[in-house]
Amino acid sequence: MEKIVAFSDWLWGFPLVTLLLVASLYLTINLKFIQFRHFFYMMKQTFGSINKKPEGEGTITPRQALTSALSSTIGAANIVGVPTAIMMGGPGAVFWMMVIAFLGMALKFSENVLGVHYREKNKKGEFVGGPTYYMKKGFKNKKLGAIFSTIFAFALMIELIPSIMVQGHSAASTVHDTFNINMGVTGVVLAILAALVVFGGIQRIASFAEKIVPIMVGLYCFLGFTIIIMNITQVPHVIALVVEQAFNPSAALGGTFGAALATTIRWGFARGIYSNEAGLGTSPIAHAAAKTDHPVRQAFWSVSEIVVDTLVVCSTTAFVVLVSGVWKADDAKSQSAALTARAFEDAFGQFGSMSVSISMLFFVFSTVIVVIFYGSRMAEFLFGLTGAWIMKVVYVLSLVVGALGAATQLWDLLDLALAIVLIPNVIAVLILSPKVKSLTIDFFKNYK
Repeated sequence: MEKIVAFSDWLWGFPLVTLLLVASLYLTINLKFIQFRHFFYMMKQTFGSINKKPEGEGTITPRQALTSALSSTIGAANIVGVPTAIMMGGPGAVFWMMVIAFLGMALKFSENVLGVHYREKNKKGEFVGGPTYYMKKGFKNKKLGAIFSTIFAFALMIELIPSIMVQGHSAASTVHDTFNINMGVTGVVLAILAALVVFGGIQRIASFAEKIVPIMVGLYCFLGFTIIIMNITQVPHVIALVVEQAFNPSAALGGTFGAALATTIRWGFARGIYSNEAGLGTSPIAHAAAKTDHPVRQAFWSVSEIVVDTLVVCSTTAFVVLVSGVWKADDAKSQSAALTARAFEDAFGQFGSMSVSISMLFFVFSTVIVVIFYGSRMAEFLFGLTGAWIMKVVYVLSLVVGALGAATQLWDLLDLALAIVLIPNVIAVLILSPKVKSLTIDFFKNYK
């Protein structure tokens, strides 16, 4: 197990960060910096027309696709992962987290263009798509496409079992610590609630996400902004600190300047990548079901995911931790995962800690709902609708098993499984990048 963990840590260090950075840079250049040149147009087409009736075929609305995908990306890691990046990479890591967010927009845009373009209808009349479909249908070498799509589908389907177990354990332990409710009881309740949603199909999942995501994001950000305003005099200093340490990090991070800078960039990039899931291939599974008249138009919504997830939620967490000063505590590094809760508690007392716990519970539950949908789509691709139903049962039961504590030793395996999912998808997006470019040119020429 120790060797597996060590290999996973190495893989998620220089190799994968480099792969994602190079892929994001290549796609950014290939698409002529689309996320910068057309950023405000994208926001107008998404947030600016959020209540507009969509045109074209699809199963759910573009807004529902957005909130469904956000349910997966916005999770407990937004609360506990950002402080960890700050403590391990210094405040400068926040700057690099923003850099990879903007560069990653090109990668996320590309995989969603492909996801919608190569989608198809299943036996229930629902639109399905994602990496498995653009690998299978887009590759000229059909054998290679079949191999890539099978590896991706099987790896994601299996990886989500321990992932859901860990999420169930996190939710149950949070409820136990805050409200002293038995973890097993929480697990059973979560499983029942999850079953009621996921067995209702994509429409019920999308409807749930559409209602809950704005509430949970709004509550968390409102309280976070309040803390920032309470410490408004610290904001200029924090901004200057983030920028300064992005290029001149503390020597405590490494033996040399180069080592310290590498550590800062690594943690910033890794946190950004983990957060917005650009390149992971999950977002296209949700967006492939959306009603749209062109793949590029729907892909704009995936760019707005990064805006909400990284530029808003992660930034809120980062500034709360930095302006409140909790990151300067003697035990901050060893207790990094609890720094956000500590900042909220310092500002609002017991109400603050309860707010973080409730936010985490909603984040975890909404994440579980959508990843069960993702996993069931992979099972459907491999084994048909019956296989999808069976995997939904397995995933729901995994919540109970995880809540009882059986997931604690599986955490270290998740990163490795995630890499097995990510690598073939990023390679596939790069191979199919000419199709992304041609569809983008077509949209701005004929559909804008």
